[in-house]
Amino acid sequence: MSTNSNARAAPETASVTAQGAVVGGMTLLSRISGFARDLLLSHFLGAGGAADAFLVALRIPNFFRRLFAEGAFSQAFVPVLARYRALGLDELKGFVAVIGGNLGLALLLAVILGVLFAEGLTLVFAPGFWREPAQFDLAAELVRVTFPYLGFISLTAFAAAILNAHGRYAAAAFTPVLLNLCLMLAMAFAAQTGAGVAPALAWGVLAAGVVQFAFLAPNVARLGVAAAPRLSVRHEGAREVGRLLVPALLASSAGQLNALIDTILASMLLTGSIAWLYYADRLLELPIGLVAVALGTVLLPSLSKLAGQDRRAAFSRTLDWGLRMGILLGLPASIALALLAEPLIATIFLHGEMTGVDAAMASLALRAFACGALPLVLVKILAPAFFADKDTRTPLKFALTAIGVNVALNLALFWWFGHVGLALATAVAGWVHFWLLWRGVHAAGYYHATPALARTAVRALGASALMGAVLAALSPSAEFWFAASPAHRIPWLAVMVAVGGLTYAAALWVSGLRLAQLQHRI
Repeated sequence: MSTNSNARAAPETASVTAQGAVVGGMTLLSRISGFARDLLLSHFLGAGGAADAFLVALRIPNFFRRLFAEGAFSQAFVPVLARYRALGLDELKGFVAVIGGNLGLALLLAVILGVLFAEGLTLVFAPGFWREPAQFDLAAELVRVTFPYLGFISLTAFAAAILNAHGRYAAAAFTPVLLNLCLMLAMAFAAQTGAGVAPALAWGVLAAGVVQFAFLAPNVARLGVAAAPRLSVRHEGAREVGRLLVPALLASSAGQLNALIDTILASMLLTGSIAWLYYADRLLELPIGLVAVALGTVLLPSLSKLAGQDRRAAFSRTLDWGLRMGILLGLPASIALALLAEPLIATIFLHGEMTGVDAAMASLALRAFACGALPLVLVKILAPAFFADKDTRTPLKFALTAIGVNVALNLALFWWFGHVGLALATAVAGWVHFWLLWRGVHAAGYYHATPALARTAVRALGASALMGAVLAALSPSAEFWFAASPAHRIPWLAVMVAVGGLTYAAALWVSGLRLAQLQHRI
């Protein structure tokens, strides 16, 4: 690990557990509002051609946003930002001003190119649409509206990284709620006026980008680190971020490139395949968002701080805490998603334009995705260990391997198993990626597995098995979920979720786990 001349100074302590709880709480609010958004989306658009077109138009700016703004940029920016924080306010403000100016210019150019070449982007992301000219034209028009969202949400991610580095997590974690609210308002507008739902949603996406950035900008200003943006390619900090950015871009791209490949191949399958994967993925994102994103968000600045202070033992303990939390929360979520695929899809999405066939197809995809939920959570926890020490090349090698596995399995499976094969390939690639990172953190000396991790894994496995048995016993057949009215589905699912959660918590308690064991400070 890198050393620092001030490394031995007594560090301020912070509760990583409390910070994770704040991000997790805000993320839970985001997921709840997201489910409300997707409930309306399935009602008004279902899984038809217009739904596929809008989801491609949404995926394109989101792909670049997750790949660059929230992935590679944060992983290259936050460790350098931590160093400039230690140098004093003037140095920090100069660094932020240069990064803001360089980023702003790059985003302006990217947005202009994206709008000009919307047809080309649509062809790359959904080549199967070429067989349906009307669907292709609709998707391209929607991309022209949604692509500028990339500029605003990237600036939002820049602001969020600054806030997170200062231990201010709540506001940044709340911003996805604003996107969901804007999209729900757009659908309500379309329903009231008779306007097209897909175009209204596209404008809702663009409006959300403006609202999200406007919400975070004052929070950054109150920190006192904001300064007028300026361009510079010679600034030492900017050059360091640039050196870290390219390998970080590729290293953080595994999940996004896998999702892109899924979309490309799904566009060649039956109409609705993109939407079936989308609805299943939205439920998969619940544990990944609540657990992995929350933990990863607080781990990167915390580990960056520890790496800069050369506190190796604390670094390993913090990573161990993250893994224990990931297993405790990710394993039962994976099992629950697999067992409750039909109940969840039917209860949340089966109404309006959504058909029983659509719900059944999305349920199959969700069960396949669920096989990879746990490793996808753990990948988000392990990767920050490398980025915190400014090592972007090692996770790059692992990410490329995982992408290669996903591509090979996608091509081998999607003609035989359709969209389900694509979901299963994502799950297998997630396990490969996790295993490579697990070996990597040990080889690099970042982490030494503890008996506490083994005890946690055994407890979580036993409690999850008991929870799974209870859920299997309580759940009616898939036919019930597709045929029953919402008035019957909703309370039944609520009871199952409550009983399953209580069973898991009680089993952990009986096994000897206590909340005090989950507290962690740095």
